[in-house]
Amino acid sequence: MSLPSFKEQFAALIAASSVSCTQPRWDQSNRSVIELLSAWLGDLGFRCETQEIAPGKFNLLATFGTGPGGLVLAGHSDTVPFDASLWSSDPLTLREADDRWYGLGSCDMKGFFPLIIEAVRSLLAQPFRQPLLILATCDEESSMSGARALAAAGHPLGRAAVIGEPTGLRPIRLHKGVMMERIDITGQSGHSSNPAYGRNALEVMHAAIGELLNLRSQWQAQYRNPLFDVPQPTLNLGCIHGGDNPNRICGQCALEFDLRPLPGMDPEQLRAAIRHKLVPLAERHGVGIDYHPLFPAVPPFEQAATSELVRLAERLTGRAADAVAFGTEAPYLQQLGCETLVLGPGDIACAHQPDEHLELARIDPTLKLLRELIHYYCLEPRPAG
Repeated sequence: MSLPSFKEQFAALIAASSVSCTQPRWDQSNRSVIELLSAWLGDLGFRCETQEIAPGKFNLLATFGTGPGGLVLAGHSDTVPFDASLWSSDPLTLREADDRWYGLGSCDMKGFFPLIIEAVRSLLAQPFRQPLLILATCDEESSMSGARALAAAGHPLGRAAVIGEPTGLRPIRLHKGVMMERIDITGQSGHSSNPAYGRNALEVMHAAIGELLNLRSQWQAQYRNPLFDVPQPTLNLGCIHGGDNPNRICGQCALEFDLRPLPGMDPEQLRAAIRHKLVPLAERHGVGIDYHPLFPAVPPFEQAATSELVRLAERLTGRAADAVAFGTEAPYLQQLGCETLVLGPGDIACAHQPDEHLELARIDPTLKLLRELIHYYCLEPRPAG
């Protein structure tokens, strides 16, 4: 089978719908994306290993060359859900207009894989002194189960890893963590004419919210990193549900909130601090309080400014490494011993939006950058350590 053209690959990946979502009605398998990438990379001589992480959910690790060290070029194979009626054209059909390629995943981030393939094709005849590994994960947009499974397995990857998330070709060496949490309070319903008939879960939630906001103030006073646009950790009260009628004492109330810790803040310590505030509330008011994460925390990420990869990326792009607020799979690759950086051609401003796109002007600079990274880590003679 002849390898499709760069644009044909781009179009085929967009057409292969692979939505990842916590809501079952939206969630889809990523099998078709992984099969396309495995076929193309296999034709180029890569050794392709596919791992099923959960039913219908797959990771792909494709390797060219052997030995320790080397470079990992990584991305996720899934997309967020979409509302086709809000798009100017079919989200699953590549459309070229206004010097852009439009389509779901063009920016975030299926489009990174054809760029990798296009960049490496012209280099494969040269001797690879250290391996190139191409990693495609599942479910980054929901549970990050693909990256978590990789980290849990503990098998070392390359010396350096670049994740092609949308950064506008700006190297990113820090990002905040992502915690999404839920508090459920169970009181006792009763007739509103007498508070003694029940225990009002909504009133206790009011007190719990006060404790959360006090903790937020403490954390924002204690932690600050000026590299971020929002230099403090954030805590957002996202949604609340409770009660059913004005003349009934509220028996149940639930709150979901989002917490974005800075590098250096341990998610488990933050959760312990929250529990420490909630336990006395439950005892004092005679209610049940259940506090739990909606999914495991994505840890904050920081790669040292002095690391080899950061300095190389700054030299190749001509831009200083920076920080972003959104989370990525970077901390999981870092756990496997890779110096890790987030660096890709898309713009985060159009990610997760109708008419997601990639600027065509970014293609050639991305190809040049990828070839320079591959040359540095895989082709030049240098020790693995």
